Amino acid sequence: MNLGDVKIGNFAIVKTLNCEGKIRQRFFDLGIFEGAEIKVLAFAPLSDPIIIEVKGSIMAIRRNDAKKIILSER
Repeated sequence: MNLGDVKIGNFAIVKTLNCEGKIRQRFFDLGIFEGAEIKVLAFAPLSDPIIIEVKGSIMAIRRNDAKKIILSER
């Protein structure tokens, strides 16, 4: 399951990041790495971007990038 599959209000744990380079580093900078807990708060109109909470910080992730975040259920 990837981040785009999680329903609003649900939590999931990052299993792996299916990317490399600058986008992988950007995820790390945002606190999105293996073992991190993510809560999906909302979807913007047309479901892009996805609004999430990670370690108390709220951020928006583009759906295309969200597909690179592979999760396991909490």
